[in-house]
Amino acid sequence: MVYLNGNFIEKNQAYVSVMDRGFLFGDGIYEVFPVYNKKIIGLDSHLKRLQDGLDAINIKNPHSKDEWTKLIHKVISFDSIHLNQAVYLQISRGSDENRKHTYNELKPTVYIQSSAIKPRKKSMLLDGMSAITREDIRWLKSNTKATSLLANTLYAQEAKSNGAEEAILYRDGIVTEASSSNVFIAKNNCIYTHPKSPMILPGITREKAIECAKTNDISVKESSFTTQQLMDADEVWITSSTREIVPITSIDGSQISNGRAGPIWSIVYDEYQSLKS
Repeated sequence: MVYLNGNFIEKNQAYVSVMDRGFLFGDGIYEVFPVYNKKIIGLDSHLKRLQDGLDAINIKNPHSKDEWTKLIHKVISFDSIHLNQAVYLQISRGSDENRKHTYNELKPTVYIQSSAIKPRKKSMLLDGMSAITREDIRWLKSNTKATSLLANTLYAQEAKSNGAEEAILYRDGIVTEASSSNVFIAKNNCIYTHPKSPMILPGITREKAIECAKTNDISVKESSFTTQQLMDADEVWITSSTREIVPITSIDGSQISNGRAGPIWSIVYDEYQSLKS
């Protein structure tokens, strides 16, 4: 069961108009809410980012915070088997009579679905994952979680084709983020990640990882770093709602540090797991 424009219906019966601007232009905003043991992680932060995205592209929020919360919990409840889920919520500007770049006031299209997720156990992550690097050619408002994700999907597919977990992006030699995750490095017992800016999406798991580090008295600097610093790091991780916190131990075929997940990652990973209980 999914939610579409006021109705809970079977997914295979959920259709939108071909005149929907989300379909025609990628004119919309989305969020992904991680759910563990039926508990939504970072609900308030996700809803705030949703509001920020809607404000950025001038779509009026069709629901209040309480209404969103009830809708999301209702969608979660339809899956009685899987305790761990990823709830996808999308709002497009809506449908018009004809395809045109400009628009008048339209009724937003709202869609919510949930998919089961199976988090990787820590033992599966100790050897780490691989990544590739690519130049960041995306638009200059990457802090808006817009549905127009062509560049991101091409990067992600290229990583997959290369047998890698992710594509780490850089602009003018500075690491920004990855195709669908934020990037961290650890060097000399300090964690670094690109500061919030239009160059990156302000990830909620990024936010939680920083909190987890600080809880354990680990220094965190939200400052940029170069591709060379990336390759010279003691540890490299990526974070996202569905991946959680994943160590990267090989980039472009070169080993990072000793080729194993590091001790700082281990501490932050364990602290993040405690948020689920």
